[in-house]
Amino acid sequence: MREIVLDTETTGFDPESGDRIVEIGAVELHNHVATGRTYHQYINPERSMPQEAFEVHGLGDEFLADKPKFAEIGQAFLDFVDDAKLVIHNAAFDMKFLNAELRWIKLPQLPWEQAIDTLAIARQKFPGSPASLDALCRRFNIDNSSRTLHGALLDSEILAEVYLELIGGRQPDFALSVRHGGSASGAEEEWRPMKRPKPLPARITDAEKEAHDAFVKSMGEEALWARLS
Repeated sequence: MREIVLDTETTGFDPESGDRIVEIGAVELHNHVATGRTYHQYINPERSMPQEAFEVHGLGDEFLADKPKFAEIGQAFLDFVDDAKLVIHNAAFDMKFLNAELRWIKLPQLPWEQAIDTLAIARQKFPGSPASLDALCRRFNIDNSSRTLHGALLDSEILAEVYLELIGGRQPDFALSVRHGGSASGAEEEWRPMKRPKPLPARITDAEKEAHDAFVKSMGEEALWARLS
């Protein structure tokens, strides 16, 4: 199963009011394990950066001036995502921006059902508790000391660790769903536990067995254990 843990940085809160994406960071997971493959792109928003947004992520006009516009990277981004599930903290925010940017350049929209919202998972799992990314890092003892400013790739890497904890820790299925090896024909076969070739030796001693038999006999012929032995 392929998943993309994703984060964006923007110029503000509302694409319909002229705000734009300025950074996308994403980390690929396969069967809940990081593959090492990432996507990271700074983007020229074609507008000035509000001071409030700059104070959040530190991406200014001068730095972004020579970066590609979204129209130049939109298709490459979609190619990276493909049909993978998108793991996002507060998915409504990022999906709103991504789909606005894609719509403006007439590229396909990302289906809302493709997103997994870790904020919603955290609120359901820990009702009434803080559910920000920083708060979840504290809860799960995840080191986020390098997160002095928001950064899309760093945040997606941290979120990947948080997500694995939210769903039960690393490899929550204990890798039993992973395919191992292949058949003689080259086709992959799904792993299944095999019968032990040699039974394990009994752990009960002869003295313990004799003591148990004597105890059962002392209970009389009507004892359940006597009838089942």
